[in-house]
Amino acid sequence: MTRAERYPLLLLAIGVVALTGSAIGAYSESTWLMEVFPIFIVLPILCVTAKRFPLTPMLYTLILVHAVILMVGGHWTYARVPAGHWVEQLLGLSRNPYDRLGHFAQGLVPAIAAREILRRRLQLKNDGWLFFLVCCICLAISACYEFIEWWTAVAMGSGATDFLGTQGDPWDTQWDMFTALIGSIVGQLVLRRWHEHQLRHLGVP
Repeated sequence: MTRAERYPLLLLAIGVVALTGSAIGAYSESTWLMEVFPIFIVLPILCVTAKRFPLTPMLYTLILVHAVILMVGGHWTYARVPAGHWVEQLLGLSRNPYDRLGHFAQGLVPAIAAREILRRRLQLKNDGWLFFLVCCICLAISACYEFIEWWTAVAMGSGATDFLGTQGDPWDTQWDMFTALIGSIVGQLVLRRWHEHQLRHLGVP
């Protein structure tokens, strides 16, 4: 087994341990399940496609980081994450900002995933149009997630409060999508060169 094949397995092992740990003593089992549910969708897809469409090490790593963010939010609920309270007090904020971190990652990680798929499958050039399309895809993903939160709130009523994590902010939905957009922009600007370097190792011109 090559190093490139071992690395995703290492990340998978770390993720499974972290997921198990996040479930132990979770503030609310139902909220934990809702917050980490995307992991149970993405993980089988990654496992099935690992051989015929292996991702770059960067993308695998970012997916794990995003998953851990979801796990932490699921364990404590986003409004109660201790690190978020520390930042809230340090900066004098009116709410726990951990939720914003989650939506920032919801833009950054899908941005790298989208540009990798577009570069490899559709062979799009590394230019401004790719940047624009990736931002659009990330906004669409963020909007769909807000739909899911809306439907959950309708179905569960007050029981969805911890899952929504609005913390009394009437503009929370708009902030979530804007933060995801910022994440997609930052991700492409900061990681584009490194990502292109790894894509070249996969034969992408």
